[in-house]
Amino acid sequence: MEHQDNHHTHGHAHGAHTHVHAPESINNIFIFCIALNILFVAIEAVVGLAENSLSLLSDAGHNLSDVFSLVLVLVAFRLSKVQSTKTFTYGLKKSTVLISLLNAIILLAAVGAITIESVHKFYEPAEVNGAAISWTAAAGIIINGLTVLLLMRGQKNDINVRGAFLHMVADTLVSAGVVVSGVAISMTGWNVIDPIVSIVIAIVILISTWRLLSESLKLSLDGTPEGIDIDKIEKMISERRNVKDVHHIHVWAISTTTNALTAHVVIGDINAMEDTKRDIKKTLTAAGIAHSTLEFETEANQCPTTRRYAYDAEIYDRELTHGNN
Repeated sequence: MEHQDNHHTHGHAHGAHTHVHAPESINNIFIFCIALNILFVAIEAVVGLAENSLSLLSDAGHNLSDVFSLVLVLVAFRLSKVQSTKTFTYGLKKSTVLISLLNAIILLAAVGAITIESVHKFYEPAEVNGAAISWTAAAGIIINGLTVLLLMRGQKNDINVRGAFLHMVADTLVSAGVVVSGVAISMTGWNVIDPIVSIVIAIVILISTWRLLSESLKLSLDGTPEGIDIDKIEKMISERRNVKDVHHIHVWAISTTTNALTAHVVIGDINAMEDTKRDIKKTLTAAGIAHSTLEFETEANQCPTTRRYAYDAEIYDRELTHGNN
């Protein structure tokens, strides 16, 4: 929709938005991964309790939190498909960002629980069966590795899928560490190795979670999505034909896969506004911004806050004072 008033010329247009939804194949992959990991968590927890292994139990707890994370991501996929309403004009797409934040918080809680229990085990080490730990963790390497392979392709396009992928990569590495722990205990009889490995597991989880936490927190606060450079976006728009200036640029995430932008664009020829709009939108879509709202202005009637005056703060304040008098 375009309209003109006495001050500005606006071009509020929404082109073909390339909203990215999780394909059915990704949904099926997540369902399979959830079922596979639930089975492994049950086996790992039983062996960990039977053999009194904190490293196995902590790994099982982490795997259980990952199962919950996979379920939440699956829920996010469903919510992202909810159509917009008068109450939720973007639908429930933002829920995908909130779920990624919740996943990160859950993992941080798991890190705290593992660390506390590990410290306790340092003071009261328990006898553990190194061979049982090794064999169980080896099965975890196979299961987590398979999950990683299944999620590898989808993690490039969605922070939630990437979060699940990174967690399963960490799980695979952790399982490998537990195998080493079991072998070391069998060879040395040092049960203290078990809580040491648990501490290492907690550190690995913390490192893999930190980026997810920071990015999801930023997106929940409408920060600029990762991979979007505001300076580059401004330069791209400014270089389009008929564009004289661009300002008031705002970019945020509607969901974990869809970015939005609003901007004021100063153009030289008002009659070429439609062509300019299409050109800019095509450029923005290629840059990863599928949803854009552009307000067009002419050089003679651009918003006052963008005009280049040589006033410093003192002169500006003095003029305001005289003006009020």
